[in-house]
Amino acid sequence: MRVDEDNRARPGGGAEHPVIVSYRRPVRIAHVTDCYLPRTGGIETQVRALAMQQRSSGDDVRIITATGGRDGVFSGDDIVDGLTVHRVAARLPFDLPIHPRTRREVAQILKAHPVDVVHIHAGVVSPFAWGALRAAHEVGLPVLVTVHSVWGPLARPGFRASRAVVRWDAWGAQLSAVSDVAAAEIARALPGAGEVLVLPNAIDPADWSTYRVEGEPEELRISTVMRLAPRKRIIPFLKIIDQAQRALQGTPRLRVAVIGDGPERARAERFVRDHGLESSVSFLGRLDRAEILEVFANTDIVLQPSVKESFGLAALEARSAGLPIIARSQTGTTQFVHDGVEGLLADSDAGMAQAIMRVARDRALLDRIAAHNQSTPPDDTWPRLLALVQDAYLAAQSRAAN
Repeated sequence: MRVDEDNRARPGGGAEHPVIVSYRRPVRIAHVTDCYLPRTGGIETQVRALAMQQRSSGDDVRIITATGGRDGVFSGDDIVDGLTVHRVAARLPFDLPIHPRTRREVAQILKAHPVDVVHIHAGVVSPFAWGALRAAHEVGLPVLVTVHSVWGPLARPGFRASRAVVRWDAWGAQLSAVSDVAAAEIARALPGAGEVLVLPNAIDPADWSTYRVEGEPEELRISTVMRLAPRKRIIPFLKIIDQAQRALQGTPRLRVAVIGDGPERARAERFVRDHGLESSVSFLGRLDRAEILEVFANTDIVLQPSVKESFGLAALEARSAGLPIIARSQTGTTQFVHDGVEGLLADSDAGMAQAIMRVARDRALLDRIAAHNQSTPPDDTWPRLLALVQDAYLAAQSRAAN
């Protein structure tokens, strides 16, 4: 994988890059991800978008995944969105993305379809990704690993122990994460594994522009977008709403829209009934982008209660729609939300309730943040990410050569 030396940009650099790295030929890229379409989680969505952006830039891109496909292609080669998807899937309970011969199967694919770099996407538990990392090393290919989750204190011992199987240092994998917060956790979990680059998620801000519907002055309209699962903290979110509403005593009244679905929906609906929040909280289920934008047009502020958010793509989408964000200060959302600028950050759930009360009583603050978000696009756009990813591929090549 050769690059024009004059255009070589600093690995891990920011939005100030004047040029994107110029390759003498299209780069051949294999993205490896435990889960992919037809599954539609956050990692799957971002990997798909990155792959399609790279293809549009002229690169030769393919996907290797442990997720079975549809239309008769459970395991084998599939075409999705015009991209070749190599499915290494086993029929297991709950469609677990695990294959007993990951290393051998992935190595065969990489030998049959030569690439310049293998880009592995991992979460907290990614057995297929780690097996693919070993396969890529054995084939002799540069590897970039992007971690899409936060490796918190409980995960660190496990990842230190993983060195017995995944030899980060010896195999020369270039590590990266989607935010400074996530990168710092990886560095703590794997000291000595080298620099952890930051490759934030990206969107096209134009996709999230929407009109505004002015609300009633005696009402504060709140939205959240999440999977209704324990990790995303829907019940703590509702407790925050309940605490703020009781403190405000109906002035202004809160109107809350919950976008998303998941295993905790029944419990969340029961919480709403038990706490007398039926007139305030609506569960809208899973919506497509056009429907979400309709909700955003009638929203004053978006809350993100998760404390294990490595980035917060839903919050970035809301911020791109011009909405102020309230989020926890310990998460990757701080990559694009700065306290008092794009939103408000809180150290605790009680602090999030206080932030709701603050904007409810200070509409000038709310209007100032909204005006900033409406007039200032976020930095996390596709041109910037493509430049950073190309730099990271160059760093991976350099590590593999040493």
